[in-house]
Amino acid sequence: MTTTAITHDQLANAIRFLAMDAIQTANSGHPGAPMGLADAATVLFTKHIKLDPAQSNWADRDRFVLSAGHASMLQYAVHYLLGYKDMSIEQIKNFRQLGAITAGHPERGHVSGVETTTGPLGQGIANAVGLALAERIQNAKFGDDLVDHFTYVMAGDGCLMEGISHEAIDMAGHLKLGKLILLWDDNSITIDGGTELSTSMDQHKRFAAAGWQVKKVDGHDPRAIDLAIRAAKRNTTQPTLLALKTVIGHGAPNKAGTNKVHGAPLGVDEIAATRTALNWPYPAFEIPDEILSVWRKAGRRSISKRRKWQNRLAASKHNEQFLAVHTAKPSSTLGTLGTLGTLGTLAASIDDLKAKISQEKPAQATRVASQKALEVINPILTHTLGGSADLTGSNNTLTAGMNIISANNYDGRYLYYGVREHAMAALMNGLALHGGFIPYGGTFLVFAGYMLGAMRLSALMGIRVIYVLTHDSIGLGEDGPTHQPVETLATLRAMPNMLVFRPCDAVETTESWQCALSEVTSPSTLALTRQNLPTLRTKHQTENLCAKGGYVLQSVTGKRDITLLATGSEVHLAVDAANALTKHGIAAVVVSMPCQELFERQSKTYRASVLGSAPRLAIEAAIGFGWERYTGSAEHFIGMHGFGASAPAPALFEHFGITSEAIIAKARDLLEK
Repeated sequence: MTTTAITHDQLANAIRFLAMDAIQTANSGHPGAPMGLADAATVLFTKHIKLDPAQSNWADRDRFVLSAGHASMLQYAVHYLLGYKDMSIEQIKNFRQLGAITAGHPERGHVSGVETTTGPLGQGIANAVGLALAERIQNAKFGDDLVDHFTYVMAGDGCLMEGISHEAIDMAGHLKLGKLILLWDDNSITIDGGTELSTSMDQHKRFAAAGWQVKKVDGHDPRAIDLAIRAAKRNTTQPTLLALKTVIGHGAPNKAGTNKVHGAPLGVDEIAATRTALNWPYPAFEIPDEILSVWRKAGRRSISKRRKWQNRLAASKHNEQFLAVHTAKPSSTLGTLGTLGTLGTLAASIDDLKAKISQEKPAQATRVASQKALEVINPILTHTLGGSADLTGSNNTLTAGMNIISANNYDGRYLYYGVREHAMAALMNGLALHGGFIPYGGTFLVFAGYMLGAMRLSALMGIRVIYVLTHDSIGLGEDGPTHQPVETLATLRAMPNMLVFRPCDAVETTESWQCALSEVTSPSTLALTRQNLPTLRTKHQTENLCAKGGYVLQSVTGKRDITLLATGSEVHLAVDAANALTKHGIAAVVVSMPCQELFERQSKTYRASVLGSAPRLAIEAAIGFGWERYTGSAEHFIGMHGFGASAPAPALFEHFGITSEAIIAKARDLLEK
């Protein structure tokens, strides 16, 4: 056999057999989609996609997202064949095994070249929209010489059924993201059986209605696939759906086209039959050198393009700015955070703002304080990208000088996401993953429930996405229990690697923003009030106390009798109660705990010094789940024990017993016991 004799079928079958052999060895996995999509993947990766396995983080590479993450062996096989150094044949053999990088679903950070963690269906489509949007925004800023790449996403029937796909597809069409190409694995099969069991949607008309170019393609005809991709790349004003009509498990004589091949190994006998049917006489995991060499050559296809791009970058007037936003990693030592822009370092500007707040002592909602912090941050960190899910005026996320992003103007820094909370979160993940942006987006805290799937992936991937979630408690008042997020803080705090900030005043809000910007490997949630709060930090301190997670806000002389722990809008109630208790001879210390996650990072000695050994009482206008680890008992809590009600905020706090008087009574009761 010679190199010139290698056919498309042989190249595609290399993917198929690596996938089915790895899945059989693991006795777990999804062979159907990798087998069905092997033809499309072969055409895409050998003829079209621009990447360099040796430089997998090349900024102007094409992005590839496998939204149907259960088909992970498709991507792992392609990576091995193309020559990614981390994807050895041993990793393929250890698919789904502890310690291997070849997890059941692709995970960013574990596998070189995996752009985003996928698995929860539909998320990858929305991530891809964010990636494609990021390309257009940076292209508008830096030009074709530095930013000119496509985003490809492979998705299945399940991805298109998920609600997030509708939000994302609508946005992509509205924004005319012409460099986004979605390859749909139209195999009409789900785990339960044929798609007719659960949907009658005409996906072609659906995408066309959203403003997409739609092309129907035989998913097993390499020439048709090639021509369709070429046509998609020529249309720069519309995203494109390539509806690839495929057979799930293509090549398996007895199971192809059925749900039996979706989520289980083919079995030894069926694999043997498939080897015969596809004329693949090679042992498991063996790819003949003649076939592998063609794939490896494809992996080197874009090296010259990458080198030319590097030369253009070196000569570009944008060189310094481009590298600054693509390599900016704010220091974890808050004092040296970022220097982009003309207003000096962010740390100095934030310190000036804190001093101003402490001097002026405004009574201010923390959502307003957040906007004032952004008015300082955004001119300095010019790669922040804001937005809101149709609540800009309520979330206070827009600041002066941020042009609005639209299909007619990508040169902006603010995006109207519409009423699409879930897509907003997933698009922000895509923007962050692309590189060059710090995305933040706003909605009401209660709607974190709509976003949890994407927020969880922010945390799992360890990316800097900032969620500005306002109207954080019963303090929002008359909108009632549908909008009062009594359980949401506990939900978000239970999520690993999600930082949840609930600041008590404008100073803490400013510090919380500084912390969130400094957290390069964690997303952050800022839970902010609708109602005004007094300034409690009236003596200026340069040190960022919120960075400790919790600290003594108000101390006592001598031994403390009780410690009051509070966050957000309840901290001032704790201060009022502590002052009253002191007058009655009870030494009450107030601890503000804006971020439990950062508090847990502190030394055991520090945490003990803050918490003290006296009885502790926690106060928060939410359910108390989680506070018992600090108080020692669920009984040592004042807050919500069920859903809220519709009434003005002061009446609600009174009705539910979240008052300084209630704190005083509870503290006395604890001390008597």
